[in-house]
Amino acid sequence: MTTLTLVRHGETDWNKSRRIQGSTDIPLNDTGRAQALETGRRLRTELAGQEPLLVASSDLSRAHETARIIAAELGAAEPETYPELRERGYGEAEGATIDQFSARWGEWATAEVPDAEAWEDVRTRAVTGLRLAVRDARRRTAPTAPSLVVVAHGALIRELIRHATGGAFPAPGERLANGSTHTFVLERERLRLLDYAPISG
Repeated sequence: MTTLTLVRHGETDWNKSRRIQGSTDIPLNDTGRAQALETGRRLRTELAGQEPLLVASSDLSRAHETARIIAAELGAAEPETYPELRERGYGEAEGATIDQFSARWGEWATAEVPDAEAWEDVRTRAVTGLRLAVRDARRRTAPTAPSLVVVAHGALIRELIRHATGGAFPAPGERLANGSTHTFVLERERLRLLDYAPISG
């Protein structure tokens, strides 16, 4: 059994201006770095006694820098990166504001955006990436099972929550804040959600 803490990366300037990032590689801003530091300090307390602790992330810079800050706070090794944990590719919508998206393509959940990655593909990729990260972490700490912190992206984490709960969560209208943490267990290749931290709106 492996305990997983999934973390949404810290804020970027595109988050601040409510622009869709997707696979575009936007760096953290100073607020995002402060959020990563705060999350790392909180996890240091919450995960105390759950060693060995390892950290992994998406290979996009906003996630990897968040992971590096958290790893430093946890006294963990340099995070491993996985392209499978990247954010959903939003095609033509990348760079658009939320209002522009709505005006051009309609409702978020049902919008058909040219060149956007299919949600089913995002979920498959996310599960694959998570299993790869867990496999590598287990190999590094064998025979002791690790606790793994994985820094990724809002839409990807939402798909993992949906996968683990059979679509029951997140509830409509809930979103995941920058720096938020969500706890899973992977046991015999089954992903189970223990808790998540949604906000409304």
